[in-house]
Amino acid sequence: METRPAGTATQPAGTATQPSAPNDGASTRRKRRNGNETSLRYFLPKAGCSTGTPELGEEVASEGEALIQAFKTGQPFYTLAAWKAVPEVNGGGSPVIVKQAAARS
Repeated sequence: METRPAGTATQPAGTATQPSAPNDGASTRRKRRNGNETSLRYFLPKAGCSTGTPELGEEVASEGEALIQAFKTGQPFYTLAAWKAVPEVNGGGSPVIVKQAAARS
């Protein structure tokens, strides 16, 4: 009789264990594009506007504050990322247009 440590599962012959895939659900945070979180701004909707035609109202300092205010009011909040188009030369010497986070003014 073969003994195994407690809690060890047996695999049927000819099968290999697969590493579990990362959870793509709500428990994992989506990576931000370009890793630039400082360029994001958070807004509550303007009073009386619809979600079909969003209008920015009060700006809040952080995503956490936006979540709390949106929860309290039962409304969505908006995330704004501002970009500018800038030219770059790629490895082959050809010019390309890329996006760059716009500086807050």
